[in-house]
Amino acid sequence: MVRGKTQMRRIENATSRQVTFSKRRNGLLKKAFELSVLCDAEVALIIFSPRGKLHEFASSSMHETIERYQKHTKDNQANNPPSEHNMQHLKHEAASMMKKIEQLETSKRKLLGEGLGSCTIEELQHLEQQLERSVTTIRARKMQVYKQQIEHLKEKFGLQTRGGGGEGGSNEERAVAPSADISEVSDVETELFIGLPETRHKRPYQK
Repeated sequence: MVRGKTQMRRIENATSRQVTFSKRRNGLLKKAFELSVLCDAEVALIIFSPRGKLHEFASSSMHETIERYQKHTKDNQANNPPSEHNMQHLKHEAASMMKKIEQLETSKRKLLGEGLGSCTIEELQHLEQQLERSVTTIRARKMQVYKQQIEHLKEKFGLQTRGGGGEGGSNEERAVAPSADISEVSDVETELFIGLPETRHKRPYQK
């Protein structure tokens, strides 16, 4: 019985994608090291993460290995000029890439809600699922940005908690921003009260 090949696709979940990247990267670096030691091979490995962070391994000198590769490629091209067969292959690859670009453009327009008249119910359901996953990812990122902005504002205005000294302290706690920083936001003194309503003390309005 012949089993079909498993189609490899990009991991949609950002957290799972980052975990998988870290595991595969570490495994690849380990294999590159083992290959250089066991086989006395000159190995150079360069990896850029999705965020642009560089990870590399070189059994000797990364710079010298790259120069050696460039020289070898240049000499190989000089000794083996493109043949008619290679030219036909390149033309075929270019045509295939153009077709893929057209398919991506069509898919993009459909995701934007354009050109849906020819879609079947299955295609529309697939598009709907794609959009729902995208919205979920965007909302998760938005909440993360909100939390980061809140933490940034807390650090900017130097919010400090005053009240009970530990778990056995008073039930009333207040977070007060220094007047010098608060004046940048409002001319009115602002206080943030934390606690039961009956523990709040009204203060007279100050200009």
